Amino acid sequence: MSEAAINLSHHFLIAMPQLEDEFFARSVVYVCEHNARGSLGLVINKPGSLTLKGLLEKIDLPLGRTDLAEQPVFRGGPVQVDRGFVLHDPVVLDAPHTEESAYASTLSVPGGLEMTTSKDVLEAVAHGAGPRRLLVSLGYASWGAGQLESELRENAWLTVDADTRIVFDVPPEERYAAALQLLGLQPWMLHTEAGNA
Repeated sequence: MSEAAINLSHHFLIAMPQLEDEFFARSVVYVCEHNARGSLGLVINKPGSLTLKGLLEKIDLPLGRTDLAEQPVFRGGPVQVDRGFVLHDPVVLDAPHTEESAYASTLSVPGGLEMTTSKDVLEAVAHGAGPRRLLVSLGYASWGAGQLESELRENAWLTVDADTRIVFDVPPEERYAAALQLLGLQPWMLHTEAGNA
């Protein structure tokens, strides 16, 4: 398979032990977009100190859904850390055969979730509606053209098809191990360097 044909959208990137960067050490990244121009994803296992209720208070919105009040806001990556990104289940609109999202600025991940960057998704949540499951992050991770492929060749990341249950239902501190388990691996099985026979 040629590099141009690789599409890691709706995959997890799982950091290998040698990746010691502040944002990426032991991280799991949900890849929202991967094409010839580069890649974009959100780290799903690094909660920050802010809760969703706290974030909405900062932008003068009430929180109409108590089920989300204490949900952490995640550190999604080192790019645009002051901007919000909402990863959520696809929104099904009432209109038949529509390809549009319910929100102004949404990227639909083929076979996966949606990522919305417009405030209207948070306004919907504030009013007790919005997507049933969501993960809010500040910042995102990105790679230029060919950069992620290069990191994959250097064994910086493992890849596996994403499981949305890990994104939404597994506690953040268990997501790294849960993602590895999709490959039949445990964290202790990973080594920072190859052994000698």
